[in-house]
Amino acid sequence: MAGNVDRPLRPIRENQRTSSISESEYEIVNDTGNMGYDIPISAQMSRRDNRKLWELNYQEAAIFLQEGENNDKFYTHPRNCNALPAYQIAHHQWFQVLDLAAALGLLLLAACERPAVPFLTLPVGVHGSLEILGQLILALQLAIKMRWLGWKTFIRHKRTSIKSFTLAIMFIESVVVLIRQTNHFRVTRALRPLFLIDTHYFRGVRRISRQILMSLPPILELIFLLMFFILIFSILGFYLFSQVPNDTYFSTLQDSFVSLFVLLTTANFPDVMMPAYASSRFNAAFFIVYLALVLYFLMNLLLAVVYDTFSNLEKRKLKTLYFHKRTGCQHAFKLLVTKQDSNTVNIRNFIGMLRYLRPKKKRLDAYLVFKTLNKSRSGRLSMEEFYGVYSVLDLQWQPKQEEFKIWSSNFRYPFNFIFKKLNEFVNWRGFEGFIYLVIAVNFAWILEETISLSRENIDVKHYNFTITWASIIFICIYTLEASIKILGKGPVEYFTTGWDLFDFLVTVTSVVGLLGEYFNDSFFYITVLRPFRLLRLFKVKRSYRDVLGTLFVLFSRLISLVVVIMLVYYFFAIVGMECFLYVDLRNCCKNTSVEDFYRFTNDSRTQGYYYLNDFSNIMISGVTLFELTVVNNWFIIMDGFAHHIGEVSRVFFMTFYIVMMVVMTIVVAFILELFLFRIQYRRKLKLDDIDDHAKQTAHVYLSDEEKIMCENDDYKWTGGLITLQKDSTDLQTPYLYRGERYRNKMDFSLRMYGDEVKSWLEEEQDSRDQTIHTMTELRRRSRPNADLEDLDEDFIPSPTLPNPGEEFVQESSPAYYNPGAENLQGESEGQEAKRE
Repeated sequence: MAGNVDRPLRPIRENQRTSSISESEYEIVNDTGNMGYDIPISAQMSRRDNRKLWELNYQEAAIFLQEGENNDKFYTHPRNCNALPAYQIAHHQWFQVLDLAAALGLLLLAACERPAVPFLTLPVGVHGSLEILGQLILALQLAIKMRWLGWKTFIRHKRTSIKSFTLAIMFIESVVVLIRQTNHFRVTRALRPLFLIDTHYFRGVRRISRQILMSLPPILELIFLLMFFILIFSILGFYLFSQVPNDTYFSTLQDSFVSLFVLLTTANFPDVMMPAYASSRFNAAFFIVYLALVLYFLMNLLLAVVYDTFSNLEKRKLKTLYFHKRTGCQHAFKLLVTKQDSNTVNIRNFIGMLRYLRPKKKRLDAYLVFKTLNKSRSGRLSMEEFYGVYSVLDLQWQPKQEEFKIWSSNFRYPFNFIFKKLNEFVNWRGFEGFIYLVIAVNFAWILEETISLSRENIDVKHYNFTITWASIIFICIYTLEASIKILGKGPVEYFTTGWDLFDFLVTVTSVVGLLGEYFNDSFFYITVLRPFRLLRLFKVKRSYRDVLGTLFVLFSRLISLVVVIMLVYYFFAIVGMECFLYVDLRNCCKNTSVEDFYRFTNDSRTQGYYYLNDFSNIMISGVTLFELTVVNNWFIIMDGFAHHIGEVSRVFFMTFYIVMMVVMTIVVAFILELFLFRIQYRRKLKLDDIDDHAKQTAHVYLSDEEKIMCENDDYKWTGGLITLQKDSTDLQTPYLYRGERYRNKMDFSLRMYGDEVKSWLEEEQDSRDQTIHTMTELRRRSRPNADLEDLDEDFIPSPTLPNPGEEFVQESSPAYYNPGAENLQGESEGQEAKRE
């Protein structure tokens, strides 16, 4: 084969005929999916029907890969060709934006409805009409979804059924509001976040919410145990302290339970203990035992249970997503193989599928993706190679001459020599150590200056910050360092490296702070940015880099967590506004322990201010709920509503605390799991920094013929050019391309748990072999008189696609497909028909 490298195949034009059946227009589809279910497959089918069938297969294969990528259930796959338009409309970007706008609009209406934010108040007819408009858009999305799913699958999909039921109830309420032209008690508004969670752009929020719900069973068991111990101690506290003079915390069983529940948050300690402690010093033992058992043991045990549950769910989710993607690849692979070769996918069919999966991908990029997957250089993709399609789809390709060259290698002498020395200098450990020393000295100088200003009681807001030589020297060193790194590494490498970009932003902030000192007090709020220079100390120790690196990795997922918390706030804010709308807490709670906190007078010295914590609109409700989350003196707010409305109002506040305790504990477990994962990943792979694996890179060499084929649309795709390079070296192909993408959490997890992934695959293979053996035995027993002497003992049936509307239950990899099985199956079916 090496001798043929000098005489490569000439690229085939689209208008030229070829004798290669695998590259011709008459490739016969091996299997039709749901889209081409009604089109018969035959060797005599017209070219037009054959082309139409291939296009449907390309499109359906792309849908399968999208479902694997988005973790969509395969039973929601379009049932037939008639359902395809509805599927395309529902998954169109503009329709998804419209769905998101309708969901956000319904959420924001809470600021305009009763009780409305003062400057956002709208008439009932206006906000009622807007609400119905948003609901109709959501109903349209559900109707389109039913069109492609069918009503049976539509009802089977739990999230869609819940959304439909909720939307129906809220629509009826909206109509009633418009008819009556007045608002009524509408606690169902608290369910509006369900519409936002169901949108395409909030998939991360949906996954976090699903994990929280899946983590609940063991958490609820421990919370039940926690409440049980609180109740036991409440009974004990009632019998011990109910007769203590002036002790209102344990006068009744209800007061005892509420006091100990608040004590769980330490908000009323040691006040709750002091009356009993004054009665007898030995009574302190009760509170010590209670806090030691409930607060320090059970609450920390709750964190441990949440962390263990969350970690197991993370690994279970990884396994589920991994096999879900493999199943999507198996479905797509079966639709792309031909009748002539049912074990591999040629380049023409692969790129035909890619036109639907990544419509904006260029012709050259599509070929580079195929060649990256084709490790065997056979010009065709096997099933094992096709499994890697998700890891290379989003690679960003750029031409690259040689890997070892720096950005200035093509400069003329002496500039290339100078820039090369600068590159060596910025990578010198001594240079980095000098910068760290400068940062440490800068830290000592800023600290000393700040201590001096603090001792002199200077009003820093109006202090005239003058430029000092020390500030100028430090800023010049930082600016010089950034300039040298940009020139030595090159702008592209510098501004695409996380830590270099971090250094640059800190340096720019320092320069802005220096300018603030120059303009005296007019730029005070910029001047105070000087301490941000010290953030570069995060790079000194590896543990500091792990903390900041965890924050960077967590950022996208933390946004989802923050959104979940905000939606929980929204739910309780709506419930609070409906239940406590007209509550005025000014001068309430007369003759109670919290009277002073709610005093409303013109004297600011005796003002209580706690009357401000109410539910008069959505924004104020959010502030009140945040104060309850912080738990410092939260019981004062609860006591105010309890004395003003009734003891039943405590249920709302205690429920909110329990829910937020669970959510915040999951947030802590989430951060802890990712931080420990980062440490373990670095140790297992023996890395100095996990950022060394932040990017996935791929290098592909192209020949002159391949480049011509990729740059001209009138050339026909062929994998023969890859086959010719099978025994050649990459040095004989002049064009080098580099593909890069940032790895996600799943990529890191698969590398981290590589051994477990292998065991998962072995278990799947054993399960498949067992299923095949069982099917073979059943087949033999069902036809005892059939002549089976010629039947291969290792016969493995071809995998089949699910029927329309039916979930794919057992997948069989095409790698185990026996080409002769089809004829044997045809003979067996013929024998059965003959006997019948």
